[in-house]
Amino acid sequence: MICLSCAHKDTKVTDSRVVNEGMAIRRRRECPKCEFRFSTYEEVEILNLMVVKRDGGREPYSREKMERGIKKALEKRPITQEAFRMLSAHIERDVQSKARADEITSKDIGEVIMHHLKSTDKVAYIRFASVYKSFEDIDSFKQEIKKIT
Repeated sequence: MICLSCAHKDTKVTDSRVVNEGMAIRRRRECPKCEFRFSTYEEVEILNLMVVKRDGGREPYSREKMERGIKKALEKRPITQEAFRMLSAHIERDVQSKARADEITSKDIGEVIMHHLKSTDKVAYIRFASVYKSFEDIDSFKQEIKKIT
């Protein structure tokens, strides 16, 4: 890894620790040239996973897109950055385990997200469900709220 301070081409790992309940690794690094110290984080990235959309179209899985949807649902809700990272990691783990032959439906991804949001923040769950399920009337919206209360 290149040093962030002096751009030396090699840094030494001084310590590695598993973080986020085993979902990532934090490495402490030091530059042998300028002795600058910094940390890096390694997380699993889902590769070659195609999402089958409702209209039959396909697109590559995007962690950023998934996180944008969750952030909208959690907007102005009391969640720490660390808790958000953990939530994203757990959702991705479940998405990966639900995938079949390098494919997953957008419906399956939505269900995984709703499952995790329901136990994390009920308001965020309702926000996400209202967009995901496209409620057509107030009664179906009320029924969804009754499910979680």
